[in-house]
Amino acid sequence: MAQGLPRRIKLAFIAQAAIASVLITIGIVLAGVAVRAYVLDERMQREADVWWASHAAGGPVELPHTSTFAGYFEPAGGDGASAPAWVRGLAPGRHRVEVDGRPGEKRDVLVDRREAGTFYLTFEAGHVDRAILWTGLASLLLSLAATYLMTWLTYRTSKRMVLPVSWLSRVVSRWDPRHPDTDAIRSGNLPGDAGAEVRQLSRALLGLAERVGDFVERERDFTRDASHELRTPLTVIRVAADMMIADPETPARTQRSLARIQRAGRDMEAVIDAFLILAREAGNAPQSTEFDVASVAAEQVERVRPHLVGRPVSIELFDHGATTLFGPAHVLAVMLGNLLSNAVKFTERGVIEVHLYGDRVEVRDTGIGMDPETLSHAFKPFYRADVNREQSAGMGLSITRRLGERLGWPVTLESLPGEGTLATIRFTG
Repeated sequence: MAQGLPRRIKLAFIAQAAIASVLITIGIVLAGVAVRAYVLDERMQREADVWWASHAAGGPVELPHTSTFAGYFEPAGGDGASAPAWVRGLAPGRHRVEVDGRPGEKRDVLVDRREAGTFYLTFEAGHVDRAILWTGLASLLLSLAATYLMTWLTYRTSKRMVLPVSWLSRVVSRWDPRHPDTDAIRSGNLPGDAGAEVRQLSRALLGLAERVGDFVERERDFTRDASHELRTPLTVIRVAADMMIADPETPARTQRSLARIQRAGRDMEAVIDAFLILAREAGNAPQSTEFDVASVAAEQVERVRPHLVGRPVSIELFDHGATTLFGPAHVLAVMLGNLLSNAVKFTERGVIEVHLYGDRVEVRDTGIGMDPETLSHAFKPFYRADVNREQSAGMGLSITRRLGERLGWPVTLESLPGEGTLATIRFTG
């Protein structure tokens, strides 16, 4: 699930604090190591220089021997017995060596070799290590505390700035697209800490919601009014065409033209019915009743059967256990009628089959079929793969899909060129 903006900001600050903690810890450790090396080098070298200065002045010179320092001098050419075995053989410079006979105990050793001999200086640096350790821990704790405090304060400030945006997002996400609750984001209802940007965004959303609402209302009213107004002249045309076809004196050539007018009239009636149904998207849902899918399918099959008279195409209905649905029966009739009309148009010979199952209706034909490109555009309004072929308004499949999406009865198409098409209406709603 996608994370909200406040959560992403929180995770960003946590990651920032964690990275800063690691970097600060590494920095303090490296600084402690560098300070220890500098302090020991400076302290031990100074002690050695003082001893060498006294030795160069002549007279007896005592070797350093305190609770922390121990010095040994091996004259040039000596047998090496003056220094402990655990320091003999070390190269000039500072070393950290384990003391013989004391496992785990180490001393820092400075080997200073000059013409007069070699001066060995051992140093027990435990107090220096403890001082650096406690200083480093204190610095680390103070640095981490300051980092966490600043991170927390910055996060709190950022959160307060983001909360109005999150609040606005939640309110808008709960809007009903058909009836958005615009009062909730008006200036007087915004959170007190909403900034100028949030107020500007709310005003923009209010304007957008109002414009979209007006547009949807105009479209719905136009679709409803236009559909109702078209019914009257269409009925006149259809009745007149029926009467002329029934007249035995009508010439055969005129009969064919009247049949085309009749088919176009029925197609237009289906389109008008679909428009009236879709016009209710912003209002009430279509009236629903319990109906038998087989009855609706049989009615639509008989409706298109006259269109196949005189053509080498048959239409058959197969019931494999059709179900009973609760919904608007006329919507299924429009959807199935559009699919059958499409099959009739594009099937020149063969058979059109309607198969009824408990969860779906399938319309199979042996028509010209569609290639993948045509199939991908089949649901687009007014799309025509063959502009020379007679078609109706070009809205059938588009309306069928919209009706199916509206009621939870999705429509799918499967097709291959020259092998026909399979259209399926599934009852998932």
